[in-house]
Amino acid sequence: MNQGRIWTVVNPTVGLPLLLGSVAAIAFAVHFAVLESTTWVSAFMNGKPVATSAPAPAAAPAKK
Repeated sequence: MNQGRIWTVVNPTVGLPLLLGSVAAIAFAVHFAVLESTTWVSAFMNGKPVATSAPAPAAAPAKK
C-alpha cells in the first residue's frame, strides 16, 4: 500500500469514517448544486419528461 504509514499517525477507526464521511459529504454537495442550478434535472427526477424540440418538418418533394 502506497500510503500505508498514514495509519501510524491516524487510527483507522477514526480515519476511515472521516474519509468515507467526507466523500459522502462532497457527493451530496455536488448533487445538491446540480439540482439547485438547473431546472430540468429536478423536473426529470420528479418524473416529468425532458422537453425536446420538435423535429423539423420534412421538405415537400420537388414537382416535376
